[in-house]
Amino acid sequence: MTSMPNARPARAFFSSGPCAKRPGWSSQNFQTDTLGRSHRSGVGKARLKEALDRTRSILALPDDYRIGIVPASDTGAVEMAMWSMLGARPVDMLAWESFGQGWVTDAVKQLELDARVLTAPYGEIADLSAVDPAHDVVFTWNGTTSGVRVANADWISDDREGIVICDATSAIFAQPLDWSKLDVVTYSWQKVLGGEGGHGVLILSPRAVERLETYAPPRPLPKLFRLTKGGKLIEGIFEGATINTPSMLCVEDYIDALSWADGLGGLEALHARADANADALSAWVAKTDWIDHLAGDPATRSNTSVCLSIVDPAFAALDDAAQRAFVKTMAKSLEKENVAYDIAGYRDAPPGLRIWCGATVETSDIEALGPWLDWAFQSVRD
Repeated sequence: MTSMPNARPARAFFSSGPCAKRPGWSSQNFQTDTLGRSHRSGVGKARLKEALDRTRSILALPDDYRIGIVPASDTGAVEMAMWSMLGARPVDMLAWESFGQGWVTDAVKQLELDARVLTAPYGEIADLSAVDPAHDVVFTWNGTTSGVRVANADWISDDREGIVICDATSAIFAQPLDWSKLDVVTYSWQKVLGGEGGHGVLILSPRAVERLETYAPPRPLPKLFRLTKGGKLIEGIFEGATINTPSMLCVEDYIDALSWADGLGGLEALHARADANADALSAWVAKTDWIDHLAGDPATRSNTSVCLSIVDPAFAALDDAAQRAFVKTMAKSLEKENVAYDIAGYRDAPPGLRIWCGATVETSDIEALGPWLDWAFQSVRD
């Protein structure tokens, strides 16, 4: 019988969403005078404004970019952008994992747009050089379910005619984004900052605002998707007057995470923590013969949602169902030992493991996890 390692991760939270709370998190740190109050009260509006102001500061957003809190997490933010802005010109839809493929489905089957689809299998990335600067573009910066990210935004033309919509939910706060190349950026609080689910953030460039104010989509828009009124942007959305009632408890949790990030040293410190975590996991992978990265190219390998493939010959000989059962048994054994929670790969991805390495995870916990992954694999295999 394979012996268990002696050292355990201090925190077993490696889920890729919702992700680990920040180190030292406690609800006792929250300001609670907003609870039971209207979000449109003086104190409610002040806290929503603080959330937006802290976001702008940490992300170093250009002054003319707008930030809004919207319903339905990152999905809601992406859908709002797609339904409100697309259709003015052809659109290039990029997908190399399940969430990007979901936006393709919306564009092609629901919105019935003039869409050109550029895809790649799990572990690879689409041909970015094929993107047409005359087209709109929709892409996911970091593929949460494949562990593949764009290396940079150099492939986006400075002279583009279309707008660029970027789903950045598992990249923002962990990877550098080139704001000059991005017109719409979306994310949720539940990823890199370990916030609570249900709320999304929508960031708009002046070019995105211009599209909203000059283009009327030929489709009915649900109330939750409407960003303009009378042909003008609804500015209140980007000043804390959210479209629907937000959870002020979740807002306080977000502010707490932003305050923690600011105390670390801001964006560079968050990037450094995620990089250190991913490097620690990669060091274990490099010396382990039964596992490898799903993303073959280090230049496009995620530093947050790190996806791993089991390459042991005996595992490879199993059919898909048996491989998934193997991984599930591994994950359950680690959860039972309170060593790692929720690390099985995404259901649509190839069978494997997915380890969250974002900034709220401690590098020491990643280092302690490796021997336990060895233990779980050997226990199931034997």
